[in-house]
Amino acid sequence: MNRIFMFSLSAVIIFTLSNHAQSAQFDIDMLNKRTDGEKMVYSQDVIHINTNDTINWLPTSPGHNVEFIAYPSNADVPQKPSKVGKEFSFTFIEPGIYLYQCSPHKSMGMVALVVVNDDTSNLDEVATTKVFGKSKKKLEQLISGL
Repeated sequence: MNRIFMFSLSAVIIFTLSNHAQSAQFDIDMLNKRTDGEKMVYSQDVIHINTNDTINWLPTSPGHNVEFIAYPSNADVPQKPSKVGKEFSFTFIEPGIYLYQCSPHKSMGMVALVVVNDDTSNLDEVATTKVFGKSKKKLEQLISGL
């Protein structure tokens, strides 16, 4: 019986470590102006990642934050925006599309998408999310590129 227990315990530890080793971290800058000339943007408009990957949003330019406004229904995301001008990190557990914005610059088109596991099952919800000003056109462009 001890051998069975030890084998099972070893299998669980190996599985846990192998899943942890496969997760990745990505950095996204919060910018006043990107190298392509676009203003009030994140360094990446759309990023494709896997479950258990983490994104670190870096306040490269002052005055920006991250606020999730559409995401998979079973995702546990912060219900309040991150603090303006502060680094923010989030690990994505649930597959699907996550739409986020910079609260102070949401009408200026500062929105972006995270696609986890290439799962677009909540695309309709994301596409019909109420966004403001220039974010409407930008969201349409981002979705058309998926």
